[in-house]
This record gives sequence, structure tokens and C-alpha cells, in this order.
Amino acid sequence: MFKLILSDPSIFKTSFEAISSIVDEVQIEVDSDGLRLNAIDRSHITFVHLDLKESLFDIFQCDKPIKLNIDTEELMKVLKRSKSDDVMELTVDGGNLIVTFEGEVKKTFKVKLIDLEYDTPTPPSIEYPVKISIPIGTLKETIQDIEIVADRVEFNINQDVLKLKAVGEFADAEVEYLHGEKVLETVKAVFAIENIKEMLKAEKFADNTYIALGNDMPLTLTLELLNEEGELSFLLAPRIEEE
Repeated sequence: MFKLILSDPSIFKTSFEAISSIVDEVQIEVDSDGLRLNAIDRSHITFVHLDLKESLFDIFQCDKPIKLNIDTEELMKVLKRSKSDDVMELTVDGGNLIVTFEGEVKKTFKVKLIDLEYDTPTPPSIEYPVKISIPIGTLKETIQDIEIVADRVEFNINQDVLKLKAVGEFADAEVEYLHGEKVLETVKAVFAIENIKEMLKAEKFADNTYIALGNDMPLTLTLELLNEEGELSFLLAPRIEEE
């Protein structure tokens, strides 16, 4: 028996808004603990991790572990047809993931499961010297400020501020955010703005957002649901600047 019912489909919708722009295919693993996926894009620049706990769902029935191989673009086409007040149901029928939205009307979609030779990538374990919280809306607006002058951005965190800087051919930009966290050292790294924008498509997933960073280390952006019922995180490789 496999049936998942979620009264807030936007959690799924916003997470796959970002995931589908980063990876073409994913393997979703579901067992008695919940639903999760780990994926990395073809260029090995961005790693994605999604974990939704069993307690998040209104109904969660999964008698035995199951792996669902999905084309993310096709799933996203379906998720876009959901409305905020719909209830979403996921079931499996043969080689299809059945996605049902029920609200003012009832809509049912069959998304074909794909053949996928897949070795699930393991989330890298990284010890970061600095971790701060920041509203994701603030981060998104800051990136929009920076991208008008350049296609890459330097993240710089010291004991007082998160500073984003860019130097363009015709203009420079610098934005500071007073983070209010206990930071004991200064760290910086440079990233491609386009990759960051892909991650920020998940902005509606959760209000709690964290950045972890070290000198020339990957950037980890983590979005957390309340009560630890879900987490969506991205790990982005830095751009190593030439001297």
C-alpha cells in the first residue's frame, strides 16, 4: 500500500521548482520515515537534498520502501497545475506516479516512472566555520541587486555582516546584511549567480533559512520547515578566482 496525502501541495511545488531547474532526473526514496531525495547536477556544481518527514503528511502509508524514478520537468508541469487550497495525493499504479489534486475540482495526472541507472549520491559531510540565518527574501533581493553588474558574486561574512560584492565591466555593487550571529572569523568565497538563482526558486518552501560558508568552500543553503518536519538544502561549489 502506497498513499501519501498532503494538504499543502506548495511544499512539493516550490521544492521541485528549484530541483527541476538543477537536475533532469531524480530518484525519490520513500519508506516508513518519510520521503527524501539526493541528487547532483550533470556538471557536479550543485548538490540537492530534500527530506520530508512522515509527520508532515496528513496520511502516510508506505508498507515497504519504494524508489520512484522521475523526470523532474514532467513532474513540475503537473505540480504547476495545483492550487494553494488543493489537497495532493500521491499513489503508484504500475509504472506511473498518480498525482491527484482535489479542491474546487478534482484533477488526476499520471506521470510515467522512468528507467534510471542511479547510484544515489551521498550528502557530503562538511564542517563549516560559519553559519548564519537570513530571510530568503532578503537574500533573493540582494542577488537581484548584484546581478545587474556581474554574473558572479563574492560572499564575505565577518563578525558583523554578510557582505555580497561584485565587480563588473562597467559597474560594481556591494550589499551588506547585519546578521546578528556569533561569528568568530571572516570567510569568503565566489559563486556563479545563475546557480544561486536556481536554488532561490525554492524561496516559498520555508521561512527558516541558513547559509554555511568557509574560505573558498562550497556554499550550503538550507531551508527548514517548522518542527523539523522537512528540509531542503543545496550545496554549491565555489568559483575559484584566478589571481
